[in-house]
Amino acid sequence: MSRDVDANRHADANRHAEVIRNVNVEHVVVRYEPDDLPRQLVRLAARLADGAVLDRWRAVDRSAHAPHLVAVPDETGEDWRAAALVTARPGTAYLKIVDTVGEVTGAVRAVEAEARRRGLAQLKWEGWTASREDAAAAGFTPLNAPLSQSEGAKGPATGHVRWLHDATVAGSAEPPYYGQTTHFTCGAVTALVARAHAGTLPRQALDRQAELTLWRDATNFNACEPVGLGVALRRAWPASPVTVHLDTDRPVMLDHLPEADQDWRAVLQRASRAEAERVGVPVDPSRLSLTSIRETLAAGRDHVLLLLSLAEMQGFDVPHWVLCHGVVPGAVVIEDPWANAATGDTWVDAHLLPVPDAALEAMAAIGPEGFRGAVTMGS
Repeated sequence: MSRDVDANRHADANRHAEVIRNVNVEHVVVRYEPDDLPRQLVRLAARLADGAVLDRWRAVDRSAHAPHLVAVPDETGEDWRAAALVTARPGTAYLKIVDTVGEVTGAVRAVEAEARRRGLAQLKWEGWTASREDAAAAGFTPLNAPLSQSEGAKGPATGHVRWLHDATVAGSAEPPYYGQTTHFTCGAVTALVARAHAGTLPRQALDRQAELTLWRDATNFNACEPVGLGVALRRAWPASPVTVHLDTDRPVMLDHLPEADQDWRAVLQRASRAEAERVGVPVDPSRLSLTSIRETLAAGRDHVLLLLSLAEMQGFDVPHWVLCHGVVPGAVVIEDPWANAATGDTWVDAHLLPVPDAALEAMAAIGPEGFRGAVTMGS
């Protein structure tokens, strides 16, 4: 692979576009600035009457997800034949095509070349303008439509995925995507999706009533802490093996609250521990390692509900439950029941989301003391 940086040939002089030649796919990578679009993109959109696409790109502030343009120059080097707006959550191993403008095949090939250059695991493509035929021709598989979308995050009706390695995705059967309908029911949703993925809960039973009913049984007001969630899962599915992994014996997820509010929630957490002992839910005090998570998922028997901080992926340090259900080389595949509409994040980002091992290790350190909370759940 050869690389050539040329700020003047393929983009406005102040953009510092990077021209990349990789396996005969020459493409240009330009930082996306909605108020200062490259003249090549403006001319391309004008020729194709694609102004509505550019309006959608500007509709939200995508800056938190490193938005950039991947473009294919024409024969003269002065204009573009195709371009794609590409984003991704920080700390992840994928790129998402929001839309393409111009020659679809060329734009997608350029994004693929860029993703491979970065050593990423996956491409996603939102279905705003992508046809099923174009996506299939580019090697993408359609994603199953979401059962719900998280509060305020109205993404496209369709989406597509393409894995960029030859290895089989362990745990590769696609789970249903269900976006949490409140800001606090992530724990309940991840558990329900795990049951549906395991085939022990009909997909049509994954609805708001099920979400709120399980949350009500598991909540420590408003969040679900690991032991309370494990106990609620045992009550809901008595025949399924459940183990809580929590490497601290103090009450958790309370540091942001006033002392008086911490006190009564701590009483409830101690009651959950007593109930776990009574009903036979093991609470493992050792730290659940990423190696153990990968081995559990690769074996295909259990799901791992993992507590993460959203500081890296979303920019705020809030504990949040996700479902770990598959592994690929170098990354764990998760389901995130929440998407941040304010950043252009949609269910397409949150579904089948690969997170590199090192990033997941860091995200799973919660609070000032960096505890790790998880629940493993068998069929």
